[in-house]
Amino acid sequence: MRFPFLISSAFFVLIFFSCNNNFKNRNEVVVHLLAAPEMLNPINYSDSKSGQIINHIFQRLMDVDYRQPENFVPVLSESRPQVEKTSDGKMLITYHLRKEARWDNGTPVTAKDVEFTFKTVKCPLVNNQNAKSYFDFISDFKLYAEDPLKFTIISNKIYFLAEAASADAPIIPEYFYDPKRLMRNFTLKQIAEEGEKLKKNEKMKEFAGDFNSEKRMRDPGFISGSGAYKFSQWKTNERIVLEKKENWWGDKLEKENCYFEAYPDKLIYQIIKDQTTAIVSLKAGNLDVMNSIKSKDFVELNNSEKFTENFNAYNPMMYAYSYIAINTKNPLLADKLTRQALVHLVDVDKMIQAIKYGQAQRVIGPVHPSKKKEYNSELVPYDYNIGKTKKLLEESGWKNTNGDETLDKIIDGKHTEFIIDFLYNAESDERKSIALMFQQEAKKIGIQVNIISVEFAIYIQRCKNHEFDLTTGQLLSGPTPDDFKQTFHSESTNNKGANYTNFCNAECDAVIDSIRTELNENKRAIMYKRFQKILYDEVPIIFLWAPTERIAIHKRFSNVYPSVMRPGFWEAGFSLVKTN
Repeated sequence: MRFPFLISSAFFVLIFFSCNNNFKNRNEVVVHLLAAPEMLNPINYSDSKSGQIINHIFQRLMDVDYRQPENFVPVLSESRPQVEKTSDGKMLITYHLRKEARWDNGTPVTAKDVEFTFKTVKCPLVNNQNAKSYFDFISDFKLYAEDPLKFTIISNKIYFLAEAASADAPIIPEYFYDPKRLMRNFTLKQIAEEGEKLKKNEKMKEFAGDFNSEKRMRDPGFISGSGAYKFSQWKTNERIVLEKKENWWGDKLEKENCYFEAYPDKLIYQIIKDQTTAIVSLKAGNLDVMNSIKSKDFVELNNSEKFTENFNAYNPMMYAYSYIAINTKNPLLADKLTRQALVHLVDVDKMIQAIKYGQAQRVIGPVHPSKKKEYNSELVPYDYNIGKTKKLLEESGWKNTNGDETLDKIIDGKHTEFIIDFLYNAESDERKSIALMFQQEAKKIGIQVNIISVEFAIYIQRCKNHEFDLTTGQLLSGPTPDDFKQTFHSESTNNKGANYTNFCNAECDAVIDSIRTELNENKRAIMYKRFQKILYDEVPIIFLWAPTERIAIHKRFSNVYPSVMRPGFWEAGFSLVKTN
């Protein structure tokens, strides 16, 4: 039944665009989406596809510059905030909004709107559980009667990401999302301190019921922000259309930063769930932009004369790293020397060529190599060296004492064969290849690796429950400073976080805790490097590579700059190439 779907999908795409004879001359950008977004509610969404579209409808106080991702640039705020520490261990983060900023009804964006946004974020009945924890440091909010554009966010603790997190919420208009002013019955401090008690409050229930409703997810009449584009159409499993606002307030600030670049009349997000069909549509010129192209397909596209005639290909790095995780509580893998031996079995350079077609960069830890100040470049990547593997395993007590094909060792008084499982999710050919290549190398020195393939939902649950010996995956990061408590702190094991490797190390915990409370970037950089050295020595994870994004953008556009920021481009900044 697969082939009729492919044919009908391709037919739809071609028919849809054949109706637009002057398509290439129109000031529109058609962006491919491999999956439909979850929703366009700017507070409740949790997927990257939704976020990509929401970024053009709503704005944040500050955001990361697509051109220089190491920099924060002010968007609704006129500048970066003033950050103060108080004598009683709190933080004060004071902003001033741009006087030009306007909502769609022409009224100014004020501190009241920002306060309302954070009330909504912290409202216990609003369906944004994935986001709430990132704002738990916010304990109160101060308005200034003499200046409606000034406000102070109050944090109840010292937290190094307080500035970045305070700027990260899309700001929403109170008049539009709370026309009855129901949330004015509560202070932000009250919501922060009495959230559970307020769940039964009728006014809060009424507000949350409306805010969580489906109309606030995908109905153009119930979605509105201060961004350059208005949401005009969502055709299920086909496309989403944004239209440029007339006389948008930000047009006068286009030289400020990328978030004020809004040149296309329309942004069209075309949903094609099969990548083969999407590639056909791209080559036919029916898509302007496609990202996350499979490595093999990306290489083949660059060898196509028709493709290179009409498209440019880009390979910016992604804020992500791929890895092989080791369950450190497994008695076979609990010894550090054993884990170090396994690292020397992994020919990362060969994997990058065979699996990623060269489209990745080796890493030594979870800090992205683009973060030059924090990345520990003094650590030399472990080399592929079977001789070192054998030596380390022998030092760890692994020998072949019974003449079979597998190493063995006495563990907890029992004779134990070196037999381990390698778990991966069945949907990923890349992860399957990693497992197979590791299995082949392990067999050479007497380790039996059984490859276990499960569906993604089961894979995630088994990782959370530590039900694996080895597994492989990819973790996403971002340009802001990293908080590794969720993934490498001992408090984040046993379903309390994402420390799936069961890694527990007192020194590592202390460094992570120190990073979280240190506001000085230079001092944090030293701590980050020490943290990476601990992981390098202890090997709870075999770090593989930071992948590159694979992007194709039509040559009819200028002002195109690849970025490590997802999705790898800022489509609102695309300008039509001038022709004679």
